[in-house]
Amino acid sequence: MGSVPAVDLDRLVADAREGVPRAVGRLISLVEDGSPHLRELAAALAPHTGHARVVGLTGSPGVGKSTTTSALVSALRADGRRVGVLAVDPSSPFSGGALLGDRVRMGEHATDPGVFIRSMATRGHLGGLAAATPQALRVLDAAGCDVVLVETVGVGQSEVEVVALADTTVVLLAPGMGDGVQAAKAGILEVADVFAVNKADREGADATVRELQHMLSLNRREVGGPSWRPPVVRTVASAGTGIDDLVTALDDHRTWMADHDRLGEGPRRRARAEIEAIALADLRARIRELSGRAALGELAGRVVAGELDPYAAADEVVSSVRG
Repeated sequence: MGSVPAVDLDRLVADAREGVPRAVGRLISLVEDGSPHLRELAAALAPHTGHARVVGLTGSPGVGKSTTTSALVSALRADGRRVGVLAVDPSSPFSGGALLGDRVRMGEHATDPGVFIRSMATRGHLGGLAAATPQALRVLDAAGCDVVLVETVGVGQSEVEVVALADTTVVLLAPGMGDGVQAAKAGILEVADVFAVNKADREGADATVRELQHMLSLNRREVGGPSWRPPVVRTVASAGTGIDDLVTALDDHRTWMADHDRLGEGPRRRARAEIEAIALADLRARIRELSGRAALGELAGRVVAGELDPYAAADEVVSSVRG
């Protein structure tokens, strides 16, 4: 078993705090690779986090998520804000890495020192995000990003995990793709804080907007106090049209959250999700150790033979992990 490579975390964190791209990239790589130094890294980052605003962008393939994200970066930079982008790509079935399509489409920002873009592979993780996304967010937060844009894979109706990470979630739709019906099926109405109907210069855009507004009118949520009504913004991201309106909608949502004393909800959701993910990863690692000792195989054999029910077998696994 090889020794753990030495890493000067204090220097890396200090450089990342100064906005040095190589340091930021190295820290995110440590997170993605599951470095043995992760606990030290989390402790070193903790005092410098809690400032970035996280905006999630999700939607079906072909709605223009990457183009919209790139246009948002331009608008936010014009306003003087430092921006981080975590673009989650499907994993390559051959290398396991990200396909990097998002980074290619955002190449115009590559030389801007106020922008950091990172493509992350899902590596089989479901929910539209990579398993390392929450901790990568912490790195960008500590690196001084004012806004972090998280773009999901967007491969189906289940890509809603971003809600646990984002302060504001943008759901993108496009005319002519049947998204209205899909949104109703998937419960997307509960996911979105802002709707963006992209490619709004295409035929059917008006109908998509009307359908969304109709569904929103049927989904008024007043239980537990006043609720935010998601606006529907029309955009043509490839031309930059409507992006200022989208930024205004994002800012309006943040203002509403502040006015209703809810700004802490997003950070608390992120912390809960991160704590749960770390705990589950640790439990899975311990269970894999049991598998290595053939414990799970033996228990499975007893369940198949009718000597044990699966709940009792699971209790034995839990007891072994605790012990």
